[in-house]
Amino acid sequence: MKIMKYLAMIGVLMCICMPWNAMAAAKPVVIGLQGPITGPWAYEGQMAKQSCEIAAELINQKGGILGGRMIEVRVVDDAGEPKTGALAAQRLVTQKDVVASISTYGSSICEPASTIYEKFKKVNIGYGVTAVRLTQRGYKYFFRTCGRDDSQGQFFADVVPAKFGAKRIAIMHDNTAFGKGLAEDTKRALQPMIDDGKLMIVYYDAVTPGEKDFRVTLTKLRETKPEVWYFTGYYAEAALLVSQAREIGITCPFVGGNAAINDEFIKIAGLNIAKGCYMTNEPLPADLPYEKAKEFLKAYKDKYGEIPSSPWPIYAADALNIIAYAVDNTGSTKSDVLADYLRDKVDGAPGITGPIGFTEQGDREGVPFYLYVVDDEGNIVVSK
Repeated sequence: MKIMKYLAMIGVLMCICMPWNAMAAAKPVVIGLQGPITGPWAYEGQMAKQSCEIAAELINQKGGILGGRMIEVRVVDDAGEPKTGALAAQRLVTQKDVVASISTYGSSICEPASTIYEKFKKVNIGYGVTAVRLTQRGYKYFFRTCGRDDSQGQFFADVVPAKFGAKRIAIMHDNTAFGKGLAEDTKRALQPMIDDGKLMIVYYDAVTPGEKDFRVTLTKLRETKPEVWYFTGYYAEAALLVSQAREIGITCPFVGGNAAINDEFIKIAGLNIAKGCYMTNEPLPADLPYEKAKEFLKAYKDKYGEIPSSPWPIYAADALNIIAYAVDNTGSTKSDVLADYLRDKVDGAPGITGPIGFTEQGDREGVPFYLYVVDDEGNIVVSK
């Protein structure tokens, strides 16, 4: 009996003497990831999942945050659909241990999802959502680690017509929030040159996502005799479009927006068609010069055998990094504290994609764009 009392007393003393943070270490900090794990953009969703898990592992290997708490990534699939996106957000906001969410790939999916997060006052950071209007709604809890369509549209106007000596520009979108938004912003950026008589938009129309045969639409495009063709939709349609276009004799340079070309595009189209296709894009993973990028890409390649082929998974990883950074530096998991800190205090925080800071609206500051091309070996490289 005395032995039992003695052991009980030791247990109480250990609990009293043990630092609080050591006791709390068993309780992870849970960060949600909403993305297209299945569906037409599953290739991107899987890379985002893997990237966030690698980012969490790297933080955990260094002792975690808040004095020893590990980060847990909780994944919810939105299948790349707006309705499912809202349901995915609903699932995450009702899980009280989720401190913030990384959400999502696709502006049309993000739009309804971010409304749910805003209603429930949950910080959510988009990683592949570039539609300008997303940060023009006055939301307190929405941020993004990627760039915006208007910046990309201006980059196209500044670089692409001059590179190809093109005066006849074709713009094709897919009626999604992202694709249509980028097309409109590009058209707006080209307008001064149109007004000066330096070029003209000879084609401006949309295709339907999910279609497989675009030959009727492409025949109309061919009749306009474009000198550059800019497609602002996603890679699944882009691969089919450029393949069918070459079949019917459209030979002008194909330039995709920043969702149009990745390794899956090359796989679907085939190297013979894909080589020589261009893309306006934020820096791809291999072109990131930062120490944090080198550490991340090494860990990713060690685990998966290759690095991500598009920037969006890296922006997802940086969304996790900045959430962890905010939690650790504020010592809080409360949404109001985190949102205020991200908006008002974060300035040049270290990220895989470079220093991270946000505008008052929640936009990422200082995102550059490059013109990429698929080379003869199927590599996506900066165009010279």
